[in-house]
Amino acid sequence: MSSTLLPLSGLGSVRATSPRTGRNVGDIARTYTQISRAVKEAGLLDRTRGFYAALAVGLTVALVALGAAFVLLGDSWFQLLVAAGLGIVFTQFAFLAHEASHRQILSSGPSNDRLGRFLATFVVGISYAWWMTKHSRHHANPNRRGKDPDIAWDTISFVEEDAKRQRGLLAFITRRQGFLFFPLLTLEGINLHFQGLRLLLGKEKVDGRFLELGFIALRMALYLTAVFWLLPFGMAVAFLGVQLAVFGVYMGASFAPNHKGMPIIPKDAKLDFFSKQVLTSRNIRGGWWMSALMGGLNHQVEHHLFPNMPRPHLRRARKLVLEHCTAVGVPYTETSLVRSYAIVVRYLNRVGLAARDPFDCPLVNRFRRV
Repeated sequence: MSSTLLPLSGLGSVRATSPRTGRNVGDIARTYTQISRAVKEAGLLDRTRGFYAALAVGLTVALVALGAAFVLLGDSWFQLLVAAGLGIVFTQFAFLAHEASHRQILSSGPSNDRLGRFLATFVVGISYAWWMTKHSRHHANPNRRGKDPDIAWDTISFVEEDAKRQRGLLAFITRRQGFLFFPLLTLEGINLHFQGLRLLLGKEKVDGRFLELGFIALRMALYLTAVFWLLPFGMAVAFLGVQLAVFGVYMGASFAPNHKGMPIIPKDAKLDFFSKQVLTSRNIRGGWWMSALMGGLNHQVEHHLFPNMPRPHLRRARKLVLEHCTAVGVPYTETSLVRSYAIVVRYLNRVGLAARDPFDCPLVNRFRRV
């Protein structure tokens, strides 16, 4: 592995590591087998059904309570608080669907898929098949140009080449994309629903297409009927807007700190699995409350190394992974949630400068930045 392929500047709080005697970077791939064995022997890959059962019950109770509050409040602008609560609870259910997709909850793959598909489509309202396709590609090649869909060309540009391609309104947004990132997340909830439906209604072969369409249609019918039946039209629209905005911001704010602003891997670079996953991932400091807030995504390094590890075991695995990184000299990145957001904003703004007006005077822009 050549360090020139992965510029490590701008990582934020990176734990200093240095090889121990007798170890070098060439040992990384071989010793990954050792840490995998240690993780398995410690029982960190064992299912934690009790935890997930309790979490599912708690979220279901919260959903029922919000439904009861919705009915009891009636024609009241306090309904917007219920809408915000639904945005939070739907995000928590999305975390569960994400964990099911990684086989973290139940023993068998088909059982996890059935659970994940039900949670994603009927409870949250997004396509499980779309999520699985996109997220599996991300895990295989995090932050790799041309292969990770999470950094593909879109409204937000994650590499300078894509920023330069933006035109018109998108170029205007891109030049300020760091500052606009969180406001734009208010639209992410709509985008997540739309992207899933686009796949399900397209010509591409999709496993479980009609089951997912049936679940989403039933959810939409029940949800929209309840909202527009019990609330005045304007209040109903505001209710849906708040719910989708909170859902989008919560989802985006939970996934964004994990990789944004970390090294971008060239398309054809060759990296071992361990280095590829660790160098492109960032952990967020915090105890059990941070894991609850982010659905375990705060332990992103461990999650990428062991995707099927249940959420309660990620914190224990962190110690093993950190020791391994120290032994082989691979930087282990961990910072606070607020610091991670600052890194993301700064990184996106830096990339966005590539979309500046080509007729701008470089000399003037240089002095502006100074």
